[in-house]
Amino acid sequence: MSSTHTSPPTANRRLETFSYDDQIVKSFVIATVLWGAVAILLGVVIAFQLAEWRLNFGVPWLTFGRLRPLHTNAAIFAFCGNAIFAGIYYSHQRLCKARLFSDLLSRIHFWGWQVIIVLAAVTLPFGITTGKEYAELEWPIDLLITTIWVVFAVNFFGTLVRRRERHIYVAIWFYIATIVTVAVLHIVNSMELPVTLLKSYSLYSGVQDALVQWWYGHNAVAFFLTTPFLGLMYYFIPKAANRPVYWYRLSIIHFWSLVFIYIWAGPHHLLYTTLPEWAQTLGMVFSIALWMPSWGGMINGLMTLRGVWDKVRTEPGLRFMATSLTFYGMATFEGPLLSIKSVNAIAHFTDWIPGHVHSGTIGWNYMMIAGVLFYLVPKLWNSELYSKKLANLQFWFATIGLVFYIVSMWVAGITQSLMWRAMDDAGRLIYPNFIETVVKIVPMYWVRAIGGTLVLVSFFLMIYNLYMTAKRGKKRGVEVYESYALDDSSLEPGASSHRKLEGLPMVFSVLSVVAILVGSAIEIVPSLMAKNYIVKMDVVRPYTPLELYGRDIYIREGCYTCHSQTVRPMTHEVLRYGKPSEAAEFVYDHPFQWGSKRTGPDLARAGGKYPHMWHYKHFYDPRAVTAGSIMPRYTWLFDNKIDYSTLSKKLAVMKKLGVPYATEEITNAVAIAQAQAAEISKELVENGVPAKIEQMEVVALISYMQRLGVDYGQLPETPVELPSTEVK
Repeated sequence: MSSTHTSPPTANRRLETFSYDDQIVKSFVIATVLWGAVAILLGVVIAFQLAEWRLNFGVPWLTFGRLRPLHTNAAIFAFCGNAIFAGIYYSHQRLCKARLFSDLLSRIHFWGWQVIIVLAAVTLPFGITTGKEYAELEWPIDLLITTIWVVFAVNFFGTLVRRRERHIYVAIWFYIATIVTVAVLHIVNSMELPVTLLKSYSLYSGVQDALVQWWYGHNAVAFFLTTPFLGLMYYFIPKAANRPVYWYRLSIIHFWSLVFIYIWAGPHHLLYTTLPEWAQTLGMVFSIALWMPSWGGMINGLMTLRGVWDKVRTEPGLRFMATSLTFYGMATFEGPLLSIKSVNAIAHFTDWIPGHVHSGTIGWNYMMIAGVLFYLVPKLWNSELYSKKLANLQFWFATIGLVFYIVSMWVAGITQSLMWRAMDDAGRLIYPNFIETVVKIVPMYWVRAIGGTLVLVSFFLMIYNLYMTAKRGKKRGVEVYESYALDDSSLEPGASSHRKLEGLPMVFSVLSVVAILVGSAIEIVPSLMAKNYIVKMDVVRPYTPLELYGRDIYIREGCYTCHSQTVRPMTHEVLRYGKPSEAAEFVYDHPFQWGSKRTGPDLARAGGKYPHMWHYKHFYDPRAVTAGSIMPRYTWLFDNKIDYSTLSKKLAVMKKLGVPYATEEITNAVAIAQAQAAEISKELVENGVPAKIEQMEVVALISYMQRLGVDYGQLPETPVELPSTEVK
């Protein structure tokens, strides 16, 4: 079969024939569907685990703390990642009127990305993690990610060089921003020193690590879950609606303002922390400003559908895309709202944040992916959509499930915050026991789990619909196209400056890099070099060898997914946890462990609060010491022996990172750790615990828990000056 889409004949332009590589698009489509099912299934599992602790199943690799990072990585990089690559490879070829630069690079990209996903699926459940949210994969996998991303970039830009269209379309602008920015984010945030093949420590510590991590974490959402999907929106909505983009000039404003402003917004995750006030303020201001370009994109997309709303009601693909843009508008209004300090004081660390995140990932990303798949699969497999009724049923399951999820998390989050800060007339906490706030919102966890289940059902309906569509497809030959080669004669005289820029994709790419580096440099560089603002405390000492080992266990078990380790300067937090945190407390924390969610209480001042025996019982059966706890049992910590073999090496790596370990400490790390383990186990044995406990991992974890906040506690009490912006 042959086809043509040619430019008007021009003197000196050569007519060329070519075909597209749609087989690689098919591969990424299949991977999208398979990994999407896995990601959403994992989400449903961990949702039920929060509602019922017994569903952690009593085995280490199936606990919430280990599955939650697997779920987020599967949703972002496996499900959305494969969808992005499918959409980009399909649209990029057609927008450039050129086959992908290299079939070999396309295959390396596909299989390399699947290997990365499999490695994540193998390592994360076994506790092999860096402990940095959305960047948990260890250093060998980070190197593989970098390699495969370079392969993708070479294939993308190589195709761009070989294009037969002078001007690069708006979708390609967003693809370019995605590729260059994700590369910068990944490389900077993944700076780490290896200890072993499966263990490393972050190059940054404490406050600096927090800033770099959330500069990465927020912009991973921006440039992996937003800009590429906006590119897909700009291509597939006009195609499916058979209408041009509503307003070309708005797309220019949308693109440049979005990529420039978005990169500044990361610090809004760190409001009321020990991050410098100027960085917090910048993050808040630019987050609020981000509302405007975000809604500019939403308006451009929805207005493109103007005049075809009847088609939106009858065509499932367009319905999903339109709904996706609506949720995008909701999420990008809620995000700036949550970055306002007074609102953030209420929402941060609560379930409101997961509700906000999922309104984006399910409402924006899943809905857009569904719309793109309903467009792509019939075309790729030469078929008609199997069932519009099934697609409509999928739509309502997904939408209703998402509403259940969001509303339940709004209710849970606001309930948590109000209970945490509730005080009587005497200035005492009305709910001093954190568990009271947990028990209150468990019904909302059940509602969320039910909502997630409805979304999962909708996804399986889509899988069946797409499978039957592909199964009914008819084979066809390779389509051959004709177009004139690109040369200087295709330049448009009198074109606008931006129109001329669109004919210079490499210059365009460089300017995109500059746009994202400005904010990054202004926020990141001073903070990485600003040791002067951290007032040193002599009482803050490095972790002992056993405490460092226990900290690694804490990270391995994903405790940071449910607990924070920073006390904000708010009345209710000071009353509940103790003195507000100081930047100097975290100078030896590689990585930082401030957390982003309080399913359990903050642990910054946990050291010395309870005897060793309390922690022993708490890890074996949390309900033995805290009635109503939803924390799983960690019984394997009582069976796993401490592995001292790499302890000296861990301390040596930490010393390279600036932690002041003496040579004697590194050399005698094992003996020092064993002596501390014997001291802790002595109290446990006196309470009837078998003597063999001295060799077990639980002792190391207890040593870490008992260290938290102890150094800072040695300082005399000082009056706490509360911020005027605090919500009473």
